[in-house]
Amino acid sequence: MPDDYLKKNDERQDLLSDKEALALAEDLKVQIRDGTITNANKLQIEKMIAGLGNKDGLLRRTFAKGLGQIGNAALPELKEALLSSHNVVLRRAAAKTLKLVGDPKSLPALLHALLNDPDQVVQCSAAGAIASFGNSGVEHLIKALENTESSEMQYGLASWALCFIGAKAPEAIKRAARSKKTKVRSAAICALEEQIKILHDQEAIDLLNLALQDPEENVQIEAIRLTGNLGEIKNFTPILINKLKHENPEIRKTSIIALMQLAAKESLESLINLYSREKVLRVRNILKLAIRNINK
Repeated sequence: MPDDYLKKNDERQDLLSDKEALALAEDLKVQIRDGTITNANKLQIEKMIAGLGNKDGLLRRTFAKGLGQIGNAALPELKEALLSSHNVVLRRAAAKTLKLVGDPKSLPALLHALLNDPDQVVQCSAAGAIASFGNSGVEHLIKALENTESSEMQYGLASWALCFIGAKAPEAIKRAARSKKTKVRSAAICALEEQIKILHDQEAIDLLNLALQDPEENVQIEAIRLTGNLGEIKNFTPILINKLKHENPEIRKTSIIALMQLAAKESLESLINLYSREKVLRVRNILKLAIRNINK
């Protein structure tokens, strides 16, 4: 984090002692209740943002709620706090507060925090905030998925956020499922669940079928996982049974779990046959469990 920010942020912290933070929070509760907080000036906003770094979680919540009601007027200071504060508690709270403000203009700053902040909790808070923007957040999450320097943690957070958005951005998710980038397709597949399970979207079902035959095995695995969550929306059992022959043990294992979730009795013979020849212990263990559960 750049050294030239440290002095400025030390000054921000000096704006509010613990005693002043407590008094300000009590005053804010009244303003929030009366709806007069929207008239806050720049100094008041800076003090409230300083309060986001307070060690008392209840005080931080009051400051966040107040800043959320102030809205766009607090946006520049909140983004600066997220991207430059040396106080990790403040950065975490700033990400969550940007979600309350709800202005899509904060998305680039949130993406930057997801990809660059050294603290994993800040990354998580940033991903959650991006997810709250629905359709507007999708393109930023895709940038995180496409970024070759993203860690497994960052990739996982972006995937989770995309799944969280789900049917709130149906067209954007379906475009992502057609991406040329493997990681984007893989993440987008799980985000199709709501569109298939609740909305019975035929285009989404077609994309799932394509994913089950994707040349990239990681995409196949995510598609197989999804089929296990779909119940009787569509009969994927024949495809899953065929996957039991796959050379990749992870695909076999994931297919077994999906068949178990679906309680697919028609797969029982194939599962028993596979058990007799399966050499990978983790797959054999899942097979044994699946056979027992489906037999019930």
